[in-house]
Amino acid sequence: MRIELEKRPQVSKLYAFISPLLALVLTLIAGAIMFAMLGKDPVEALDAFFVEPLLEVWSLHELAIKAAPLILIGVGLAVCYRSNNWNIGAEGQFTIGAITGSYIPIIFYDWHSPLVLPLVLILGALGGALFAAIPALLKAHFNTNEILTSLMLVYIAQLYLDWLIRGAWRDPKGFNFPVSRDFAPEAIVPAIWEESGRAHWGFIFAIVAAVLVWFMMRFTLKGFEVIVLGQSERAGRFAGFSSKRMIWFSFLFSGALAGLAGICEVSGSIGHLQPAISPGYGFTAIIVAFLGRLNPLGIIASGLVLALTYLGGEAAQLSIGVSDKVTRVFQGLILFFVLSCDTLIYYKIRILWSRARGGAA
Repeated sequence: MRIELEKRPQVSKLYAFISPLLALVLTLIAGAIMFAMLGKDPVEALDAFFVEPLLEVWSLHELAIKAAPLILIGVGLAVCYRSNNWNIGAEGQFTIGAITGSYIPIIFYDWHSPLVLPLVLILGALGGALFAAIPALLKAHFNTNEILTSLMLVYIAQLYLDWLIRGAWRDPKGFNFPVSRDFAPEAIVPAIWEESGRAHWGFIFAIVAAVLVWFMMRFTLKGFEVIVLGQSERAGRFAGFSSKRMIWFSFLFSGALAGLAGICEVSGSIGHLQPAISPGYGFTAIIVAFLGRLNPLGIIASGLVLALTYLGGEAAQLSIGVSDKVTRVFQGLILFFVLSCDTLIYYKIRILWSRARGGAA
């Protein structure tokens, strides 16, 4: 018996729709098996992960808080990946955006003006874009592998944040704890509905960004350029498109959205800068982008699903006593099954049976 993958003559829209749904079902099945092996009731565990976090209004606010950075970063990464540029360093751009956006509320903490918050958000997006420009420059002009450079820069960003918070930006009134000053009210991203929970306008920014990018990809020349160059660089050159300009555009665009997500997380959810500002949003957003089929509207749904794994992981730690690493396992299973099920879109599986032949010498 031999198993072969035979390329389909054309991509099936039905399989493209079913693939992420099948991946989620397989993830739930694998998760149930995992919980059973851990000695937990699979039904109770899955209920704690995916149902309990949706039963309270405050919990829905927490879901929106965790979904906002995933959607913002995922939308930017979708543009990158569809243009065939592989930005794996969104976590670093998220961190640098948080640092640059925090400059005004930390250094000019006595400045109280309506201009503070817009400048904070602009600086955050600008910081993420400039940090993403490093792998863009190296790829466009030196043909360096952008996967490696963008990934390695993540560690530089995280160590730089740690150095700042334990040094020059540490709060002098913080009893020697590694945190910055608390942001002034003028630098805080406001809550959407403060009476019922903490969800802030970062979630609204994420939804608006997803809709605008969907419109760009579907109805504008820039979106057409992204798609053409992503599918065939040679065809793009015949159409008059520049692959180097697309490298710069895709990296700066995705970096800006990651930086905006970073400063919204710090300003809207935390209120100050600290060494740990992300549970890995930049890496999880890669799963979000692919689970959403690199479609900005699909990324809204997949961002909420992955945010639910974060929230459910916290709930499961309390209700059934499992490790926080289970959340990472779930996210890894989702990515594994998404990529595996995508095989069904482009290939069909053939099983070949062969009989052993023998002959007389």
